[in-house]
Amino acid sequence: MPDALHNGSVLDHAALFDPAADANAHRLIARLDALSTHHDVVHDGVRVRWRRFGQANDQRPPLVLLHGGHGSWMHWLRNIEPLCAARTLWLPDMPGFHDSDTPPAPVTGQAPLEPALDALAGSLASLVGPQTPIDLAGFSFGGFVASQLAVKRGHVRRMALLGSGGHGTVRRMTVQMINWREAHDRLDERSALLHNLRALMLHDPAAIDATAFVIHDLACHATRFRSKEVSLAGGLQAALDAFAGNLLLLWGEHDVTADSRPLVAQLTAGHARREGAVIEGAGHWVQYERAVEVNALLLRFFA
Repeated sequence: MPDALHNGSVLDHAALFDPAADANAHRLIARLDALSTHHDVVHDGVRVRWRRFGQANDQRPPLVLLHGGHGSWMHWLRNIEPLCAARTLWLPDMPGFHDSDTPPAPVTGQAPLEPALDALAGSLASLVGPQTPIDLAGFSFGGFVASQLAVKRGHVRRMALLGSGGHGTVRRMTVQMINWREAHDRLDERSALLHNLRALMLHDPAAIDATAFVIHDLACHATRFRSKEVSLAGGLQAALDAFAGNLLLLWGEHDVTADSRPLVAQLTAGHARREGAVIEGAGHWVQYERAVEVNALLLRFFA
């Protein structure tokens, strides 16, 4: 999906503050958003914003896409049009992110994710029915949430996890993140956000374009849920062992949140219904950085 800076040019500090590039990125996001139907569903007092893409009367199982931490539905911006040409898509802003409400704090004895997971599962049930078969994909923190949702809800036919959190194995972070909230002004803030985008999300400098930055900037400012602690606590493997459907486990070759090749080998070994893929040259935000390849994999897997 082209935009003003998606032509191999690196988003350097000069381009970062180019109002025209910024405006083009916002127009691209608005165009994609205009293709969706918004559904605000309140479950136990928590409003969850869902976006539906594709035909409402599609008889095939809907495909639910969950974004990552410090993210939003826009984490899937380069995947929406190819996927919704084949399937009806449902994309939430998960509770505590972007356009959705903040979930309540967990009560004593409740896991930190549980209130948000309840609102997510309950609002989805209102939209598609509690026993309707679905397909499910999750990115990063959303991969861990997807694994928990599959266990909690059931009726998940196939599940794809991209750069999933919760795996509990080694991470390969070598560059220190910057706390952008401590920036002295907007210039410093944007510089810190750009640094973090490079350090965590994307491997190829040419992939860091104006759209990637705007998505990251918007999402970080709208995030109210602390996902990192949940992802680092582990629990993914236990959830996957409880899942009986077909499973695709996908990481970028250079994903700093995991050692991708041995992790994929570990999670797929001895499981006939699991398949793994490592996308060459990609970092953590694999479905953005290598959208064409990932879209082809997802369309095949969910066919």
